[in-house]
Amino acid sequence: MQKIKLIIVDDDDTYRRGMNLTVKIGQPDFIIAGDVKYGDDLFDMLDSGVEADIVLLDITMPGISGIDVARRLKTERPAMKILVVSSNNSAQAIEQMLDIEVDGFISKVETDPEKTLDVARMVVQGLTYFGRDISEIISRIYMSKKKQMEVTSEFSEQEKRVIEYSHEGLPAKLIADRMKISTSAVNWHKSNIFRKLGINNTQEMVRYALKNGIIKAD
Repeated sequence: MQKIKLIIVDDDDTYRRGMNLTVKIGQPDFIIAGDVKYGDDLFDMLDSGVEADIVLLDITMPGISGIDVARRLKTERPAMKILVVSSNNSAQAIEQMLDIEVDGFISKVETDPEKTLDVARMVVQGLTYFGRDISEIISRIYMSKKKQMEVTSEFSEQEKRVIEYSHEGLPAKLIADRMKISTSAVNWHKSNIFRKLGINNTQEMVRYALKNGIIKAD
């Protein structure tokens, strides 16, 4: 039987010991090829010739973060599978890992060692797996992006220019001069933007535009 070679990258000593014990006492199809606390140690190990089929990767670690480790692995070791096992289940972290195209993401809090290894088997076989709680957050990210795209697509080019000039701190009169339209037209564009976003002042409009990527911060 060909064993699955596994590397654990996690600064939690207790977690690593638990995974090692689980493999040793009841998971004969796995072998721990490496067990390290830090991302730098992982790359030192790989550079020394250690090979693995899959990495169990935490996100929050001293030194190189799990996100940076995953990004580098995808570039340098594209054949190696990455299963993120972390208690950092923030939408930002999940979205970054999705962009990197990791092979799986499960919650360390919600998943015991046996279940983690079950998922690792699936990932090694070429499947992508996200835990139920992670999938719910992914769904919220998707819906938020969809709503953002729908709202952003409703803005006319002139409305977008009004938002950009408002971000620069220009009053309506100077915006009108820049756009070669009347001040009343600028105020009309603003009122349309406020109505679409359900807000009632310029500061909220600019904050929304920055948060949702409609305009970029300086």
